[in-house]
Amino acid sequence: MTVAASSEPRSTEPAVQTRPHGSSFWMLTLGTLGVVYGDIGTSPLYALKESLSAAAAGGIVTREMVFGIVSLILWALIFIVTIKYVLFILRADNNGEGGTLTLMALAQKAMGHNVLLITLLGMGGAALFYGDAIITPAISVLSAVEGLTVASPAFKHYILPLSLAIMVGLFAVQSHGTARVAAWFGPITAVWFILMALGGLIHITDDPSILAAISPTHGIAFLTTHGTAGLFALGAVFLAVTGAEALYADMGHFGRRPIQTAWMGLVLPCLALNYVGQGALLLDDPTKIENPFFLLYPEWALLPMIGMATIATIIASQAVITGAFSITQQAIQLGLLPRMEIRWTSETEKGQIYVAKVNYLLLLAVVFLVITFKSSSALAHAYGIAVTGTMVVTAIMAFFVVRRFWKWPLWLAVVVTAPFLLVDTIFLAANALKIPEGGWMPLFVGGLLVMLMMTWRGGARILSEKTRKADVPLLELIGMLQKSQPYQVKGTAVFMTSDPETAPAALLHNLKHNKVLHEQNVILTVRTEDAPRISDEERVRIAHLGGSFWRASMTFGYMESPNIPRGLALLRKQGFKFDIMTTSFFVSRRSIRPSVHGGMPYWQDKLFISLAKSASDATDFFQIPTGRVVEVGTQVSV
Repeated sequence: MTVAASSEPRSTEPAVQTRPHGSSFWMLTLGTLGVVYGDIGTSPLYALKESLSAAAAGGIVTREMVFGIVSLILWALIFIVTIKYVLFILRADNNGEGGTLTLMALAQKAMGHNVLLITLLGMGGAALFYGDAIITPAISVLSAVEGLTVASPAFKHYILPLSLAIMVGLFAVQSHGTARVAAWFGPITAVWFILMALGGLIHITDDPSILAAISPTHGIAFLTTHGTAGLFALGAVFLAVTGAEALYADMGHFGRRPIQTAWMGLVLPCLALNYVGQGALLLDDPTKIENPFFLLYPEWALLPMIGMATIATIIASQAVITGAFSITQQAIQLGLLPRMEIRWTSETEKGQIYVAKVNYLLLLAVVFLVITFKSSSALAHAYGIAVTGTMVVTAIMAFFVVRRFWKWPLWLAVVVTAPFLLVDTIFLAANALKIPEGGWMPLFVGGLLVMLMMTWRGGARILSEKTRKADVPLLELIGMLQKSQPYQVKGTAVFMTSDPETAPAALLHNLKHNKVLHEQNVILTVRTEDAPRISDEERVRIAHLGGSFWRASMTFGYMESPNIPRGLALLRKQGFKFDIMTTSFFVSRRSIRPSVHGGMPYWQDKLFISLAKSASDATDFFQIPTGRVVEVGTQVSV
């Protein structure tokens, strides 16, 4: 069956989040450090080094370059992360949830589901996130392990094998879940941030004049005097804010206030101190540009810091892998991807899911990147464009949300969102210069995924239209059956369909071949709502159509895993007797054939059929006991 998205808005105002009290608030705040800020917390390993290397272009690092780059990094953290995300975008929640597809759902709720631009933006943002999910583990782990070369050049030949071993191990444990170790992510990352702050703080005295870099005039002067090298450096500066989109994507796990408190109270001050300390170190000795982060620490602390950096990058990688699983689940529920097997790995931790296909594909892509690019510096060219693209999408969709959903005046919506879009577009243009050197990779991945999403969405629509032409109106069929009653058997039959107004193909085939009806026949439609979760009180509705027929609708949020037996059990409260042991579920299994005169090009028909074949079984997806399912085959051309 096809999962239909409901277009009925549930609310016209931004959701109001309740603030956790006491120890729970501080536990959530601590938890954000590992999951939300793990990625941006590893950026100091390479951001300043790559920015200055781009500015110097193989030449000498000058004082003006150091002041300019440090100033640009500090103001990127202030404007993009603090003002745009922490203070503004976090307000655009959908019943407490955030993320690119959540923003798409909000925009669709405001603009309507038929606005192609909104859907394309959502697809593009989600697709670019996968590019980010591929690059983050590769660049983060490589940059940490490369610290071994600072301890001894003899370690150089072990960097790639060790990095690959860490990443293979990281993906291998995903199927077992991370709930047991996730509790340690927050405290470990808190120690990491404090150590970064201390490393920067002790070196500010090397050249205290670096504190003047807080003035934006240094960044502006650098950009106006360094031409193309300044643009390349600006693209590398953006590495300092990669991971900012995690603030929004993980809002549903922690809430707005813990995320804001952690950023203002610990993360931003620690990052700023580290970058300023690296700047002071380089003002004192520009030759330390090779690895200014690890050279902040005395020789005796070098190996422990490399160990901490490796753990921090593993935590950052885990956060983005979990994010890829979550966005896959949302995309499936919103009808952008075919069904995949989703497994919950924790009974207590919300969001702890595992998608085997995604995990396997991410591992292959990460290993390919490490072997191809070989160093964090080479990977830096590919990193920024995925994140800047996602941020541009976020800024555009935020305009539609504040204009149509929050009902802001046009002038106010433009005044607030235009500066964010302008800055994000400037960074995107700067990163576009790196397309020939590696920036093509996330664009290729993103373009491929958008094509797959459009093919799946378009093919599902055409399939629905073609099957509807041969459908019989449900009420008309019920009237005919009441006049000529077939033989009845005991029990309940549930016929699943995407169109509640027409008779399901499985019902027609059952009548044609078996010539029987059950005592109770339920025509069930499963819908995905624009809200992340639905309460049990609103989960399922049922209405008697006459004779032995009932029409039921079951609604799930786009972040929920559909469970039909559990939903039907809720009908007992509405007076409908449901017993799983006497219920048979009839599911249509379509055999799809390509058509030369279909609604899509022939190659796209073939691609859609391939995607349909790869989709996980509806029985597993809707968590129906296999022993209670009857599958009825039909053949359809697209």
